[in-house]
Amino acid sequence: MVFTLVFTDFGVPKVIGGSYDVLATDIYKQVIGQFNFSMGAVVGLILLTPAVISFAVDRVIARRQVALLSARAVPYQPKPHRGRDLACLGFCAIVGLLIVGLLATAAFGSIVTYWPYNLTPTFSHYDFNAIDPNGWGAFANSLILSALTALLGTAIVFTGAYLIEKSTGSRRLRGAIQFMCMVPLAVPGLVLGLSYIFFFNAAANPLHFIYATMAILEVNTISHFYTVCHLTATTALKQIDAEFEAVSASLKVPFYRTFWRVTVPVCLPAILDIAIYLFVNAMTTVSAVVFLYSADTKLASIAVLNMDDAGKTANACAMGMLIVVTSATVRGLQSLLAQRLGRTQAWRRRVQG
Repeated sequence: MVFTLVFTDFGVPKVIGGSYDVLATDIYKQVIGQFNFSMGAVVGLILLTPAVISFAVDRVIARRQVALLSARAVPYQPKPHRGRDLACLGFCAIVGLLIVGLLATAAFGSIVTYWPYNLTPTFSHYDFNAIDPNGWGAFANSLILSALTALLGTAIVFTGAYLIEKSTGSRRLRGAIQFMCMVPLAVPGLVLGLSYIFFFNAAANPLHFIYATMAILEVNTISHFYTVCHLTATTALKQIDAEFEAVSASLKVPFYRTFWRVTVPVCLPAILDIAIYLFVNAMTTVSAVVFLYSADTKLASIAVLNMDDAGKTANACAMGMLIVVTSATVRGLQSLLAQRLGRTQAWRRRVQG
């Protein structure tokens, strides 16, 4: 996972890589800088090959470990140990401070007049209307995209995982669909976005009408982050005994009623995790949508990239902090909602005595 994400990453080398070329930024230069889509596609295939190889190796290794796990295994709960717990706390604190330090640096950079010469606090950098024709529209577009992706994507992913995991149809067909659900994990975002251009921009395509609209950004984002959500849903569904469906069928209860009244309540934590994962990634995604946005569908993450290219680093930090605060707020609301719905998870708790 680390290899694939680093090898295909676009945002970090684009912003701080300088003149150090990587394949991800080279695709961007070919398509956006020179409008050479054919060469961009060639570089995309080169970028795709190592990612697919690493993905295949991961699947082979994971297949050997399946037999070591059980869906009915009881979660291990270690007993308190002062020395070990303090050591783990110290390690996590160091990691947390590094992350908070990075965010604090960006937050500080967004409120100073001119780094590093004039450190007088100011909120003028948050006046996006003064530097960008879209102004706050990019942030509003990101909120719309994230909300729609979280709602529709969660419904699509969880329903699809349920049909694959709980249906009794063709095993080969289910296996093929399962493989297709895993493929997006190995496809770099830039390659995915470029392929969307070639496919949806064709005038003969009946789906051409969604090109340069919010719909294509939503479809692209859901497909880009589909695999992790699918694995989360599948893992949650494996913990529910198949006898629920068998008993429901014997009582002539429709499967959709069992799905809505039993499966969904039991899997609510996983459903909420999928929703927040899609929301946060939709707010922060760059590589998959950098080729697909239009003047009316520009996103906050794209605005950060453009501001940085224009030398407006403080404004880019300001927009980035809005993304961070929004994602953190939604994550906090998700945690509160998960606590309120905790009564549906009493069956997971270990019985004492």
